Amino acid sequence: QVQLVESGGGLVQPGGSLRLSCAASGAIFSIHALGWHRQSPGKQRELVASISRGDSTNYADSVKGRFIISRDNAKNTVYLQMNSLRPDDTAVYTCWAADFRAAQDYWGQGTQVTVSS
Repeated sequence: QVQLVESGGGLVQPGGSLRLSCAASGAIFSIHALGWHRQSPGKQRELVASISRGDSTNYADSVKGRFIISRDNAKNTVYLQMNSLRPDDTAVYTCWAADFRAAQDYWGQGTQVTVSS
């Protein structure tokens, strides 16, 4: 089992920045990829960014050039640096970890990000 605890959400003005953190614990040796999904009312959940065990990254087209995903292996933590935030980035952001061998996904509790003036 893997436990994920997020922090860093909140209210920010358009054009501002936020950094989300997700600390992983438990069977972290089994994790093949980490990332962030988001979901806003009336929309499907979207994979925002992911980072593999080998540090390969992927981003949704809507956040490329604005968001950066990174990890600190010593702290078992993954970060999502969000810059140039827009109102349509408003959503609940949820940390995700994947164990591909076991076909198992793990989820954090979610953190609200609101971009509004």
